Amino acid sequence: MNEKVVILDGGFATELEAGGFKIQGDPLWSARLIHTNPQAIKEAHCRFLSSGADVICTATYQASVEGFMKFLGLSSEQAVQLLMSGVYLAKEAVLEFQQTCRDPERKKPLVAGSVGPYGAFLHDGSEYTGAYEETMSVQDFKAWHRQQIQCLVSAGVDLIAMETIPSQKEAEALVELLREFPNSKAWLSYSCKDEQCISHGEKFAEAVKVASRSEQLLAIGLNCCPPTLVGNAENKKFTCRLQLRVGRTGS
Repeated sequence: MNEKVVILDGGFATELEAGGFKIQGDPLWSARLIHTNPQAIKEAHCRFLSSGADVICTATYQASVEGFMKFLGLSSEQAVQLLMSGVYLAKEAVLEFQQTCRDPERKKPLVAGSVGPYGAFLHDGSEYTGAYEETMSVQDFKAWHRQQIQCLVSAGVDLIAMETIPSQKEAEALVELLREFPNSKAWLSYSCKDEQCISHGEKFAEAVKVASRSEQLLAIGLNCCPPTLVGNAENKKFTCRLQLRVGRTGS
């Protein structure tokens, strides 16, 4: 199989913290800066592009309309616009990069709309365990993620990045929800607790099979877990059919 290696950006919060911003402990994570310091968000995107990223992810992993309303005191309409502005900042960074890039063979970088798990909104560490899964149905997950994905698609992302998904049920919901946006492509990455299981306990091999039923998914993989788990032979076995190989450091 012919493979093309695509370079993603790095850990967005890590990059912002290196610049002196306090991200740890914030219920909105790096998404708060979309509101308080959008220039810092765009500059971080630009640094990743200058470093060779083919794809940059929006700073919306922990962003949601409900979260912006709760923690920033915004109206629903304002929260929607703020979430969409996370995409606009990334697109502006791509445009500025293209205007200054001197490499004629460099293709236009893509903007991926970052979507974190429901547990990221809860801000209680459950995004790494999926402990909330038992209280949520597939329909509940779809209802939660729908507005965020709608905002990202409406703002013009090139694809959706569904990241750090801890449970098979939430992955199923996201794959089903993606069908509501038939012109959109995506990748889905799980978090794992060991060499065989994703964070909630389902077998990684089974979780991949469920997700791979979607023709809209360009890639299925892992993130926010030790490199030893990513390199495990069992995990490699079930990711060898990827159309696109992605690698992203940090979170």
